[in-house]
Amino acid sequence: MKTLKLTIIAILMMAFVGETMAYPWDGFSMTAIRRLVRLQLIMEGIIKDTKPVPGAQKTLEEIQLNLMNAKGDSLDVFTAFNPALQKSINSLFPNMDESYSLCVLDITPGKPLRYAYRQEKRGFMPGSVAKLAVLAGLFSELEKLHPDSFEKRQELMKNRMVRAGKWANFDEHTIPVYNITTQKLVKKVVQENDTCSLYEWADHMVSVSNNAAASIVWKEAILMRAYGANYPPSAEQEAMFFRDTPKSQLRDLAIAVVNEPLRNMGITTEEFRLGSMFTRDAKAMVPGAGGTIASPYGMMKYLVAMERGKIVDSTSSLEIKRLMYSTDRRIRYAASTALNNAAVYYKSGSLYKCIVEEGFSCKKYMGNVDNYMNSVVVVEQPDGSIYMVTLMSNVLRKNSANDHFALASQIDKIVRK
Repeated sequence: MKTLKLTIIAILMMAFVGETMAYPWDGFSMTAIRRLVRLQLIMEGIIKDTKPVPGAQKTLEEIQLNLMNAKGDSLDVFTAFNPALQKSINSLFPNMDESYSLCVLDITPGKPLRYAYRQEKRGFMPGSVAKLAVLAGLFSELEKLHPDSFEKRQELMKNRMVRAGKWANFDEHTIPVYNITTQKLVKKVVQENDTCSLYEWADHMVSVSNNAAASIVWKEAILMRAYGANYPPSAEQEAMFFRDTPKSQLRDLAIAVVNEPLRNMGITTEEFRLGSMFTRDAKAMVPGAGGTIASPYGMMKYLVAMERGKIVDSTSSLEIKRLMYSTDRRIRYAASTALNNAAVYYKSGSLYKCIVEEGFSCKKYMGNVDNYMNSVVVVEQPDGSIYMVTLMSNVLRKNSANDHFALASQIDKIVRK
């Protein structure tokens, strides 16, 4: 009986390819992201495993952009701070490390916009948060290929199968690989021979923050820009392109692909820029330039642009938001129990560096030279409260995950009171 139901589900998924269905947890037919099959079977009780928290159970129809209205238009010029909200936010930080910097923007429907900040234009190394630039670059290049059809862009992402190759070397972060036939889930480090659809690589880049996936997606965006209507190239053409194109041209092309969409959103180079690939071998093939930096203000501009439908267009912005929707294990800021019932659209990033120091033992996320931890989040509570937070810190010798967790609960209480 169980096998029969699985077969029926698979048939239905194939039958409805191309139609709008619920996503993310039952969005396999629209995206071909295989991990979603397992998530759907868990939601339906066919596979016995822990369901996502209530806030992670939204369907496609429930995920919408929040600023496609006059309130969004008013953010063409970024809003002035709200004194009462600012006072409450200021009260959180007297006893915390001086590096903590953030923006908070309350966009709850039926209420005035409220904005508060702390050192909002201070620059940080964003770590994996910078993958949001790759995501914008991907959708920008897809729009150039198919300007009149988002469905064709999605079909390309579903059908373009990409071998990892040397772009995957090296990343210790694992990806979930689900076999639909055997129902076996394996979490593995990406190897050169691993092949996924472009949609799946984009999902791996965001949902589990895989660096190999980020380099692969960025590489595909470069190829879209280079080949245009002739994309995708054959494996031989791709190899020749990266071998024979001068490094300076590859560098300039790569930087343009991921940074031009940010400038089109009104985000300056000081507010958010991406300067290099995410894996060692990718950096060797495509040199970086200009460094990578982000500020809470620049990241808030990104979230505002997404909610306004201004990252390329409204359909691209909505799909970026869906890819940011947290349905896996929530970490750091997003792990706050105050957010269990809330929909959370989230990207976290960290980067740490150590040198030898007497009496100090280097551990993950506890660097004594750099120790960046960053959280970018949209929160939609069941009571109708909707707000966005961009939080960045560089607290040396300490894992700041617990502080981000605690701040999430405190900010939620302040915004919703």
